[in-house]
Parts: sequence; C-alpha cells; structure tokens
Amino acid sequence: MFGSYFQVTAISVLQVCILGAIGYLLVKINILNPCSLNALSRMVIEVTLPLLIFCQLIRRFSFSLYPDWWIYPLISAGITLLGLAVGWAFSWFIKGRRHKAQFIGLVTFQNSGYLPLALIAALLAPDKLSDMLVYLFLLLLGFNLIMFSLGVYLLTAEKESKFKAATLLNPTVIATLISLAFVYAGLSAVIPDAVLVPLKAVGDCTIPLAVFVVGASLAQIKLRHIDKKAMFWMVLAKLIVLPVLGLLLILRIRLPELIGLMILIQLAMPPATSLSVVTANYKKEDLLISQGIFIGHIVSIFTIPLFLSLYFILSVIK
Repeated sequence: MFGSYFQVTAISVLQVCILGAIGYLLVKINILNPCSLNALSRMVIEVTLPLLIFCQLIRRFSFSLYPDWWIYPLISAGITLLGLAVGWAFSWFIKGRRHKAQFIGLVTFQNSGYLPLALIAALLAPDKLSDMLVYLFLLLLGFNLIMFSLGVYLLTAEKESKFKAATLLNPTVIATLISLAFVYAGLSAVIPDAVLVPLKAVGDCTIPLAVFVVGASLAQIKLRHIDKKAMFWMVLAKLIVLPVLGLLLILRIRLPELIGLMILIQLAMPPATSLSVVTANYKKEDLLISQGIFIGHIVSIFTIPLFLSLYFILSVIK
C-alpha cells in the first residue's frame, strides 16, 4: 500500500521538478538572465497569479458555499506560528544573532504558493482541485500578510530598518480582496465570458511559469561556504519535525481530507524563495538564506512524497 501511494506522490513531485529543471536550465544556458528572470517573476506575481486567483474565486467561491472562509487565513497564521516555535527551539543550536534570525526565517516561512499550486494540480482530480485552489488562495491571503510583516521584521529587525505597511498590499492580497468584494456584491455573475475567458487563459499560465521561476531562482543562488551544521538542523526542523507535528495534529483533530492535505503540504514545503528577495531588498548579508532555500528544495524532493504517502495511508486507515 505504501509503495503505491509513494509512487503516485513521487510522480507528482517529479512533474513539478521537471518544470523547475526547465527554469534552472534556462538560466544555465543563458536564455534567462537576471533581468529577464526578474521580469518573468514580476509577471507571475503581478499578472498571472492575481488573474488566476480572481478567475477561480469569482467562479468557484461563494460565501454560502464556504461560510467558514475566514478560517483559512487563521490556519495560515497557525502554520506560521508553529514554524516560528519550531524554528526558535532549534535556533539554540545556531550561533550568532543574525544567523539565528535567518535560521528561524527559513524554518518559519514555506514556499506557500508556487510549489503547492503545481503539486496539487498534478496530484488531485479536477473536482477536488477546484475546492483546493479556493482553500489555497484564502490561505495565501493570511500568509502574505504575515510574510511581509513578521518575515520582514525577523530578517531586518534593526534600528535603521523601517517597515513599510504598503508591502502588505501585494498583488496576491489585492486580487483576493477584490475577488471577495466582487462575490459579496454579486458582481461576479455579471462578468461576461468574453472577458473572463482570456483572463482565465492568462491565469492558467501561472503554474508552469511559477515553477520556472523557482528553478531559475535556484540556478542563481551562489553556494560558497555551506554551513553544514545549520543546514542539518534546518532540514530536520523544517522538512521532518514540522510535517511530523502536522501529521499528528491533523489525524488527532480528524480534519476533512482536503483541508488536512492542504495543511500538510504547507508544512512539508521547503523555505520560501521570497526570503532571498527580502534579504536583498533590505541589503542584509545573506548568511544562511540562499543555501537554506537551495538545500531545502533539493531535500524536499524526497521528503514531500514520504509525508504525503503517510498521510494518504493513515487517512484511509482512519
């Protein structure tokens, strides 16, 4: 039984890896350079992903179908707090204040959008995928608010660093809020297909392009002197302890299958690639971030299928 579940999840992860490998190779053979990668990343963040969110929510979401919609941003906050607690606990093995802060950031914040999008698209049937996308976009609303507030503070907390409230209103948050407003006002039903179809076509490009960006970003990471001790504790905390705790909690509470799967996927994800953007944007020395992102993504190729397989098996037994 384990072998069959592992095979299904491993194939899904392999499909995501192939997309990421294409982005990685595009950088290595100089088709994508830093400028073009930045443009591609901005297009995904500011155009295709917001349109995907908008089109999915106004067609699939309603406050009557999802009366507990507000719970999902809170779930995101709970996932972040669990990561923060585990990161803080394991940071006792890390020396240096800035090293500790970056270590905690790596454990706390996961690749919450790009990789889960591609993974659930490869893993779930279309009927379940629609609901899962709604859950994910509502969860991202909470994650992005926390990432660009607590995340920025954690990595840049010094007297000269100034937090900008405007960073909270990033395109994914704005797209989610606008979509919810359209649904609440009843405007979603009046949008003609002539408008929605081309918008949806652009939004559907998000999944492959997003994973291209992840792979291309990994290709640009410069690994000089790897802190093997810090990376060992990061992998243990982020990719082993967090999903184990999540799996135990999910089975204990007996959550619905899709919600439990969404939470476990988030807890099993490698560190957020946006951590490197925050570090660079605030001109902070990259002590652990790049190597943590790179090694976390490589190791997660093996750990994600393991924990998803365990989840499916234990859910069936339950």
